[in-house]
Amino acid sequence: MHELTISEALLDQLATLTGQHGWQQLSRVWVRVGLLSGVVPEALIFAFEALAPGTPAEGAELVIETESGRFSCAKCGEFDLERLTFVCPQCDGQLKLLQASRELSLGGVEVITPDSTTPS
Repeated sequence: MHELTISEALLDQLATLTGQHGWQQLSRVWVRVGLLSGVVPEALIFAFEALAPGTPAEGAELVIETESGRFSCAKCGEFDLERLTFVCPQCDGQLKLLQASRELSLGGVEVITPDSTTPS
């Protein structure tokens, strides 16, 4: 389960950011995940929640934004999907993957301030 290692690295990155900016606590963390990254979103959330206690991300919601891939169907044409499949959802024909990302990156954080929540 490489999601555990990814969560450790993400929490390290968040600890560095909170230290640099003087933030105390995060309420939400956004992560961008490419369709070909190999990341299982549910496993990443599980690992994040398991490792976050005692860090500035303790209790923070992890929001995963999946970047769609571009597919082509001989019958239906080109379109974007947010899941990896090779069967056209419209006609059950064969799909070709045209373009997809392997990206995995921090998209943003929401910081808890003493009197409110401020997106950053």
